[in-house]
Amino acid sequence: MDDRTKQLLALGREHYEKREFDKAEHYLLQVEGRGVSFADVYNMLGVIFHDRGQFEEAQAKFERALAINPRYTEAALNLAVTYNDLGRYDEAKKIYQGAIAAGEEAPGKMDPFVKGKIANLHAETAQAYADAGLVSEAMHEYRKAVILCPHFADLRLRLANLYRQQGDLEAAKYELREGLTHRPKYVPARVALGVVLLGLGKKDEARKEWDAALEVDPEHKAAQMYLRMLDGSQAAEAAEKAPAENED
Repeated sequence: MDDRTKQLLALGREHYEKREFDKAEHYLLQVEGRGVSFADVYNMLGVIFHDRGQFEEAQAKFERALAINPRYTEAALNLAVTYNDLGRYDEAKKIYQGAIAAGEEAPGKMDPFVKGKIANLHAETAQAYADAGLVSEAMHEYRKAVILCPHFADLRLRLANLYRQQGDLEAAKYELREGLTHRPKYVPARVALGVVLLGLGKKDEARKEWDAALEVDPEHKAAQMYLRMLDGSQAAEAAEKAPAENED
């Protein structure tokens, strides 16, 4: 690598670390244009594109990073997040699992306790972003936490709630169902899944989730309320149909 390329790379990394993404992109693209293939350059460019919501461009950069270094865990996790943003949930799950498996097989693998601690730090950062009204940033941090600890159903619930607030009910449903595969008796996720299913027009499926929640916790107020609401709306619909049928 010549001196000019080293200088461009150093400047790109410096601005990237400061989250001065426009300036970082300017230098990193010059490094890319000089025909030097560094996995971390493509990973940084992927993060920059993802931050702007350019998910397909981000996907291409993360995939390029992994083509150079298939064991680049950070790029794999970033790609999984991007697939999730594109609605490619099965591919995201596959990448999650592959990245975690690679990390576990590597020398000096991350201890599960450490993973959990880091995941919770991401969750704390996510909550801070959410409190500040920065929903996109909050979701990104929750996704990082879920990648590290996919069995943490409470983190999937928080992420699902943000998806629901943004109107992406399919993504919310996916996260809740994944969380429940790891923790089937987690009542808050059951109740939230019922709300999401109701929003998707799947009343019978919503009822099943709230019934399942009450089997675990018969006194759960929200589940009881939602079932009463559903019963009331269905009774009203039946009453509206009855006069029309009598007229016939």
